[in-house]
Amino acid sequence: MCAPPLEAVRLKPSIQKNALEANRRYLLELQPDRLLHNFHKSAGLPPKGEVYGGWEARGIAGHTLGHYLSACSLMFAQTGDKEVQARIQYMVAELARCQAAHGDGYVGGTTVERDGKVLDGKIVFEEIRRGDIRTGGFDINGGWVPLYTWHKVHAGLIDAYRLGKEPRALDVMLGMADYLATILEQLSDAQMQKLLAAEYGGLNDSYAETYALTGNPRYLKLAERIRDRKVLDPITAGKNILPGLHANTQIPKIIGLARLYELTGEPGHAQAARFFHKTVLDHHSYVIGGNSEREHFGPPDVLSPYITDRTCEACNSYNMLKLTRHLYAWEPEAHYFDYFERVHLNHIMAHQHPETGMFVYFMPLTSGARRTYSTPDDSFWCCVGSGIESHSKHGDSIYWENGRTLYVNLFTPSTLDWAEKGMAFELDTQYPFSETVTLRVTRTSGLPLDIALRLPGWCENPAVFLNGKPAAFERQRGYAILKRQWRVGDRIELALPMPLRTEATPDNPRLLAFLHGPLVLAADLGPADKHFEQQTPALVSPDPLKALKPVDAAQHVFRMEGAVPQALTLRPFFNQYDNRTAVYFPIFSQAEWAGEREAFLAAQREKAALEKRTVDVVFLGEMQPERDHNFRSNHSDLLSWQGRSGRQAWWGEGNYIEVDMAVRPGPMVLRALYWGEEVNKNFDILIDGKRLVNERRQAEPVKKFVSVDYALPEALIRGKSTIAVRFETRGSDAPVYELRTLTAGK
Repeated sequence: MCAPPLEAVRLKPSIQKNALEANRRYLLELQPDRLLHNFHKSAGLPPKGEVYGGWEARGIAGHTLGHYLSACSLMFAQTGDKEVQARIQYMVAELARCQAAHGDGYVGGTTVERDGKVLDGKIVFEEIRRGDIRTGGFDINGGWVPLYTWHKVHAGLIDAYRLGKEPRALDVMLGMADYLATILEQLSDAQMQKLLAAEYGGLNDSYAETYALTGNPRYLKLAERIRDRKVLDPITAGKNILPGLHANTQIPKIIGLARLYELTGEPGHAQAARFFHKTVLDHHSYVIGGNSEREHFGPPDVLSPYITDRTCEACNSYNMLKLTRHLYAWEPEAHYFDYFERVHLNHIMAHQHPETGMFVYFMPLTSGARRTYSTPDDSFWCCVGSGIESHSKHGDSIYWENGRTLYVNLFTPSTLDWAEKGMAFELDTQYPFSETVTLRVTRTSGLPLDIALRLPGWCENPAVFLNGKPAAFERQRGYAILKRQWRVGDRIELALPMPLRTEATPDNPRLLAFLHGPLVLAADLGPADKHFEQQTPALVSPDPLKALKPVDAAQHVFRMEGAVPQALTLRPFFNQYDNRTAVYFPIFSQAEWAGEREAFLAAQREKAALEKRTVDVVFLGEMQPERDHNFRSNHSDLLSWQGRSGRQAWWGEGNYIEVDMAVRPGPMVLRALYWGEEVNKNFDILIDGKRLVNERRQAEPVKKFVSVDYALPEALIRGKSTIAVRFETRGSDAPVYELRTLTAGK
């Protein structure tokens, strides 16, 4: 099974084409010379543009250039836009100049900070070559995930060659691949595993693709060696070890295994990919199809405590859709595209603002949340990079074929030129704002062909018509299959009545989300630029579905009667770009509400009070919060417990973890979160080098997280906006999961 080439599909007017056009405008607004700044500087060449801000001004610089090459290549394949192709050609030529200046195949833009100085990141790769490998989990020798960034450029050059039709990209890519290969090939297995403890993106995938392009077994051998055994071996064995792990670190590794299975036939790779995909879908995904909270997987089948403003990182969904394509190619079952459609419509289409073209990092699902968008010049998060790719390829999975059957999996208005079969088609619909999809034959070879239309799993009574009359069809694997010798003008209509339904969180059947057809609904809680100080909406009703009354079913608009504190209007979640929303609703019967109302409201007040008191918060063991708070340590490990990440200063004397935290004038408290069974310790907590307290954790062990508050003396914070908070061992280890600075009081 394969999808037709992207250049064979052209989008017609639709929400997807609007997104594509907004993305194209942004791609052309970006200045290649600014993305190339660090590459030129690393090569000793004069930069031609100032470095961008945000992540591009930090150690991970260069990752955007890789995504940009991929996005432009996809955009060129999707549209044939010559201006976009010219960007690819220019950037590849400049990368070739940089590579020639290095003289050894290296080309990169990463940096590393040493003793207050910003150095060229190439130093890290040469240290690895010598066997000097140090990592705290999110860095290598102090450099911010350099292998992750390397993968983005490697993959971007592959896309530039394959999709962007730029032949010079192959030589640059092979130079890169060989440079890193000479480093990795000489590492021992132990050294390799130590190196792979840090995020490396889909580096195994890019080496597998390099093998596919060249047939050189060197690259296949290396792709197989780039295997984080600590994670991938248990997954291959069918063990869910995801809770507490950084989600998007793992998904690309699995994509690499999927590609290796396609190249080698090794069944363990396919087993891992299938198990991982099913585990994430069935046990770790929210109603919009996305996963993770604060970038990490939580406990399986536990979502209700993790519905926050930092749910569903966009990169995760981008990569899960990639993985889904691999699995579908092996086994054309419609349920894969039921999932694909859910993610694509409810998350990917939500994460780009169609007017500005800017992107959302986390898709917030908590009540009252609003989306935070990137800026054109000063963000460049990972989700901007994956975003410019996602919105360059909306035609890449609409159609699939196996030589005998054309599969229609997504209902996106488009044309397909199937040159290999001498056939062409047009797909017209207003879906998801219409229940009817029409596929017309516009050119035919006269040969028999099967056409398979996906029957969405949410649709109970689909109907199929051929040239205006009810059509007989075979129903297989979730498809309506029509067999015919097609003629020009033949018209298939698919009718998909859209039911209203609910979906509960797996751990709380009384916490519901509402869906209408393929779309997740959300309450419109007002403009995003207005403060939200209401209580969390709840629904008091004996029958939640009957509480929703259609206002405009075609536009998926419903009125929720029985909502407290007031009736609500529900609309599609994805296009509430500038609204505050609520997606999940606590459900009560009248009797339950009478008995639980005060406790529910008290919990809301307590949560609001904590947020109001919080001046700063650090979620330890998580990459971005640690980066944002200048995390440093001499000897520490990452922790994962009960679905939460943390940090542990090593057992002994003088080992520490330290972060910078914001404070403000007035009485303040430092709150630390510990696991209740981690008792009988001995470590100091220091503020700017002065001991605040010696903590022994002398308490009865309990199987839950516990918070401990430490008053911050006024003398330690006077005149300061930030303080350095250090946990330093005095004979034991020092495990901690979360730190907050709070104003004193309640």
